Amino acid sequence: MQVISVQEIIDIVIMTLAVGYIFIDLPVLKTRTTKFSWQRLKFAAMMTAPAIVLHELAHKFVGLGVGLITTFHAAYFWLGIGIVLKSLHSPLLFFVPGYVSITCPAVPCAVGPLQQAFTAVSGPLVNLALWLGAAYLLKNKKCNYRTTVLFFVTKQINMFLFIFNMLPFPIFDGFKFYQGVFLWFVG
Repeated sequence: MQVISVQEIIDIVIMTLAVGYIFIDLPVLKTRTTKFSWQRLKFAAMMTAPAIVLHELAHKFVGLGVGLITTFHAAYFWLGIGIVLKSLHSPLLFFVPGYVSITCPAVPCAVGPLQQAFTAVSGPLVNLALWLGAAYLLKNKKCNYRTTVLFFVTKQINMFLFIFNMLPFPIFDGFKFYQGVFLWFVG
């Protein structure tokens, strides 16, 4: 059984580059030049992509662990929206860079609500761990400016992703988590 496909790796790489490009102009990354540089792209991707990639891979691997069929996808339409918003210098930068499609191996689905809850909450829990880890390192380690910026942006992005994803609105991870726990509790 293949755990991750070549197409999934390609999607991760493309998504990482696109997210790095979208966030290349973060105010903390400003240099004397606004010209494109691979160094700035690499640093922007290092700050932003792990929050998204690790979040989605947590869904993928926890889903696999509870018996689901999971596939990582770059959300090309939404990445395009992010690139357009960046190009327009929009103060609002909202896009969905990737997602994991989840299906059951057989119908009816043998996976219960608690497994659904674990799969849904796994991504936000990765963001929580990255948020708290970056906050700890910022507070307790002496770092150079570049490393401080890396940890600060990592902390902020992961805090946002954790809180946002745990909102109890349909299609968000929080809704699927709370629904799974509720169905398990009353079932």
